[in-house]
Amino acid sequence: MRRLLTALALACLVGATALAHAGQQCDHKPMSVRDVERSLELAQRSQQALDASGAQVALIARAGQDLSQYGLRYSHVGLAWRDHPAGRWVVVHLLNDCGTAHSALYNDGLGNFFLTDLYQHKAQLIVPAPAVQQRLAQLLASRTPLRLHEPRYSMLSYTWSTRYQNSNQWVLEALAAASAAPGRVESRAEAQQWLANAGYAPDAVQVGAMSRLGARMFRANVAFDDHPAMLRLKGSFATVTVDGIEQFVRRHDAEARVLEL
Repeated sequence: MRRLLTALALACLVGATALAHAGQQCDHKPMSVRDVERSLELAQRSQQALDASGAQVALIARAGQDLSQYGLRYSHVGLAWRDHPAGRWVVVHLLNDCGTAHSALYNDGLGNFFLTDLYQHKAQLIVPAPAVQQRLAQLLASRTPLRLHEPRYSMLSYTWSTRYQNSNQWVLEALAAASAAPGRVESRAEAQQWLANAGYAPDAVQVGAMSRLGARMFRANVAFDDHPAMLRLKGSFATVTVDGIEQFVRRHDAEARVLEL
């Protein structure tokens, strides 16, 4: 069951809205029986892999859109957390509200996380070092996830700006808060500074002029004004992607494990 995070942190949950597809329109198109079965099968395999990993917290990614033209495999990532004392897996992630310029943080079961119109029925698990997992669990039980959330949403939000935020950017900044020394990262600006010092390099997504014009005119959930003017003119947009997060974790966390499902 999906639940919306309130300002009282993860322990305070309220009933939430209908399914929202991160960064896409809510067209309420029904899924086929076969797609539902495949999505739930993927959720089951993910649960089994998470259980077998011995993890307390892991990053979990899905392939909701075809991003192959940008050289990317996964479109959306969240934090899979073994919810104590119940012991069930929940996914904490940021979702765009039906193509608007607004987002919220949600708490989903694994089934609901994958029960959407997936481009490919595959998943990725990134299991950080045990010490980082422990700090992520502490972070998720605090107010920090909400302090790191910016409701103004842009699918192509600039990595080094706090004006907007996309789904993957929230996860990366939460990971920075958990990886830094205790108390070092409590805001988005501090998270981005820590990432810069740690050598994080965002992906440069190339978007043509006509695509940019169409996005500005017809899509509320895409903005470009947070990117430096020189990069905008070149059609190069430095944004946080799942693949970029994976590359950073592989370089920065020697104990991390990456599993493909």
